[in-house]
Amino acid sequence: MPTTKTLTVSLPLQLARAAERTAREERRSKSDVLREALRFYLEDRRWKQLQHKTAARAQALGIRTEDDVEQLVHDLRK
Repeated sequence: MPTTKTLTVSLPLQLARAAERTAREERRSKSDVLREALRFYLEDRRWKQLQHKTAARAQALGIRTEDDVEQLVHDLRK
């Protein structure tokens, strides 16, 4: 079973050139540069989703600042 899948992606010319330049400068393949960019994007997206989900829960608990978090941790450690 294959461990990779080939995709065809269309990029604006300026973005394609930037990806090619970066790959050349870092002596990496364009695929490697774009894989890393996609991984970073997906991690960032998951992080934002987590922040969004926890924001509602934090508000329900009355947590509005970092000081509130520190106080809650302090109280729970007692």
